[in-house]
Amino acid sequence: MELRDIISSGILELYSSGLTSAEENVQVHEWIKQFPELQNEIHQIQDAIEQYAFAHAVQPDPAVKQKILDRISYSSLEKVNASGISEYKKDKKREVYRIPIYFKWAAAASVILLIGSMILNYTWYNQMRSASANLQLVQNQLNEQKEIAEGMSKDMNVISDKHAFPVVLNGTPHAPDALAKIFWMKTTGDVYVDPTNLPQPSAGKQYQLWAIVDGKPVDAGMISAKKGIYKIQKMKAFGRAEAFAITLEKEGGSPTPTMEEMYVMAKIKI
Repeated sequence: MELRDIISSGILELYSSGLTSAEENVQVHEWIKQFPELQNEIHQIQDAIEQYAFAHAVQPDPAVKQKILDRISYSSLEKVNASGISEYKKDKKREVYRIPIYFKWAAAASVILLIGSMILNYTWYNQMRSASANLQLVQNQLNEQKEIAEGMSKDMNVISDKHAFPVVLNGTPHAPDALAKIFWMKTTGDVYVDPTNLPQPSAGKQYQLWAIVDGKPVDAGMISAKKGIYKIQKMKAFGRAEAFAITLEKEGGSPTPTMEEMYVMAKIKI
């Protein structure tokens, strides 16, 4: 957590007022170790709370002052017994000066209002942080859906292209249930492969497309899978080819096909 985020969160005000939990106290102490300047920030907050309480204290009724003075004067009067002898004894230890209760209630109310404001600020900050995290999660989900939609749109453009020549690559004896499709654009020579029906490769393995040109296999590119999901993807272009095949190679590809790992193959008949 950044220093400015800590200061703006409101937790330092709660800590200075003694309203934080034990766990939050530990967290504040850790922050102080990490950011020593926070100690000065806490001192300033404590001074501000004290100044705020006195600045917003309610001024008592003027009659209160006279009542206080009367009580002080009464406590210092001589006491006379029945015989008229003065029993006045001034005991300085018993001269007590009390803060009027009005001042106490006013200061307490001011502090309560300030603490309430800090609690609301801290709660609002946490709610905003949670809302921001939820918003980011939704945004990520929308981006994923948008990516899927764009991929499907591109797939449909390839399939529906009137110049696309589809070729079905059937499974070999090594993988009889495997299936893939090639879309060869007759006007440009571009090649697209749909590997949806190929088995999921094992770890460290990746499918590789080959074009048979003049009786020799030529690398046509690696078939990538994002998050384990295959989709139609553009491969290397060929002006002409006699056949296409897909083998399972080590991740990153091989300069020559591993014939024992050939999954699908088909000849081109235009």
